[in-house]
Amino acid sequence: MKTTETPAPLPAESGAGVSKVDVPPTGRPAVRRREGNVLNVFSHGILVIWAIMVVLPLVWAVMTSFKDDSSIFGSPWSLPDSLHFDNWARAWTDANMSDYFLNTVLVVGGSLIGTLVLGSMAAYVLARFDFPGNRFVYYLFVGGMSFPIMLALVPLFYVVNNMGLLNTIHGLILVYIAYSLPFTVFFLTAFFRTLPTSVAEAAFVDGASHARTFFQIMLPMAKPGLISVGIFNFLGQWNQYMLPTVLNTDPDKKVLTQGLVQLAASQGYKGDWSGLFAGLVMAMLPVLAAYIVFQRQVVQGLTAGALK
Repeated sequence: MKTTETPAPLPAESGAGVSKVDVPPTGRPAVRRREGNVLNVFSHGILVIWAIMVVLPLVWAVMTSFKDDSSIFGSPWSLPDSLHFDNWARAWTDANMSDYFLNTVLVVGGSLIGTLVLGSMAAYVLARFDFPGNRFVYYLFVGGMSFPIMLALVPLFYVVNNMGLLNTIHGLILVYIAYSLPFTVFFLTAFFRTLPTSVAEAAFVDGASHARTFFQIMLPMAKPGLISVGIFNFLGQWNQYMLPTVLNTDPDKKVLTQGLVQLAASQGYKGDWSGLFAGLVMAMLPVLAAYIVFQRQVVQGLTAGALK
């Protein structure tokens, strides 16, 4: 008995309800994927190298602060055989780091609050209101960012001295505020422009004043930007050395950067290198802790304007 085989149907070239034959992709997307992978590996490698260059000195300084002087010079790259917490106690008490730390907290805390309050108010007005001279005032603040602080030291000294604020904590706070306002206004003006105007208009319709609208509605909405610019100002003011050196020569009112320089200069006679590293880590920890705690808010504040 003879069987007949039915031939398989050929794929139709066209027609409704018939699936099209898949065309194999060309090699161009694959080449782009390979180029993207190479670029990712290169960029990640650069980031890893940069992270090592930043983290390794910090880890070495912290590790060295727990060693004694003989271990620092004998085996500088090895782990400490035992934790010498007396280095920290000696730097905190004998080197007067406690007084320098307290003065720095007072100066930076007062100047940071004043900078954020005054800077946010000025930036809100420049971003939301049109008045004659708006752009002129804005560019004055922008120009203040490019003015070298070295050129202002001598006239600033005489101005502060004539006001009776030389060698005072509140005088240094006012100078820090004036020094930080240009960048703060520039940063927050761009941020306030990204906030929706409908919320402020609704508040005005409900009878809210300009001050109430700013402090209760617009300022909380600008929280990411405030945190970001606050972190930048905190870093700059905490590490400021030139201004307090010129405007604050009272030994009892020196800030932490001046104390570290004095501690480093005294090592040429005492040789207390372990105490020096302990004091260095003390000055470094608040800045490092602030960035670790608020790093997410800093990134959100920097990208908020682009995302909105």
